[in-house]
Amino acid sequence: MKTINPKDISTVELQGFLQGSVGPRPIALASTVDADGNPNLSPFSFFNLFSANPPILVFSPSRRVRDNTCKHTLFNVQATMQVVINVVNYDMVQQTSLSSTEYKDGVNEFVKAGFTMIESEEVRPFRVKESPVQFECIVQEVIGLGTEGGAGNLVICEVVKMHIDEAILNEKGGIDQHKIDLVSRMGGNWYSRSNMGMFEVEKPLTTLGLGVDIIPQEVIDSLVFSGNDLGILGNVEHLPTTEEIQAFLLANPAAKEIVASGDVEKKFKQAKKYLEENNVPLAWNMILAK
Repeated sequence: MKTINPKDISTVELQGFLQGSVGPRPIALASTVDADGNPNLSPFSFFNLFSANPPILVFSPSRRVRDNTCKHTLFNVQATMQVVINVVNYDMVQQTSLSSTEYKDGVNEFVKAGFTMIESEEVRPFRVKESPVQFECIVQEVIGLGTEGGAGNLVICEVVKMHIDEAILNEKGGIDQHKIDLVSRMGGNWYSRSNMGMFEVEKPLTTLGLGVDIIPQEVIDSLVFSGNDLGILGNVEHLPTTEEIQAFLLANPAAKEIVASGDVEKKFKQAKKYLEENNVPLAWNMILAK
């Protein structure tokens, strides 16, 4: 058996072992606002339920290992002592991952991830409409666990109002665990889907995804693409050039014929097929081809 003294290895190595062995971990998609009311959205897998009376949730925005900086979520929570915790199901996992992109201060992750902001009733931060359960919370305390990279900050939240999508309820009015279809975090790029097993989502930590807001509106309105599809399309760093699109059409006569037909729905369905084959560049070429 491999035996490790945490003090004898790097924080990066230790974090890998911890996250790889403690899971699956539920995901808190935390919505906050700064002192001026500017929204922020970010997911955290250091999260769980700790009490029912009073109803207490705890999540931890850790200091970044690589440079010992903190996420905007922590500063916003400390400034307002309010947060909305939105649970994450499979239908929104790609958009949730995209919202973890480290955009500059002031960038609205709701817009970048393609989520819908709806007003809360008891707190200032917005709720995520696409989330099946949303918890409006007052922050009771923030406990810093250290000052070095990797140190957590326990945000102790009391739930003051819950919002539950009736579509996930069973005939008795309780939450149906099949219908809610929750996802959780494992180690590395791996997630776990309730009753379905593990799947992989590329983490946008070394890239800066352009965001769902760069996707043409006709694509979003087409209903061909799911929220996960939009999250994948938004997690690219650049769009294909005119030259790349022309080269794609020359190399793919069937795709060229679809584009020439003017059948937009057929074109989008072919792009979705490329996404299902995990070929995002071809999907983008097809979408933008004229």
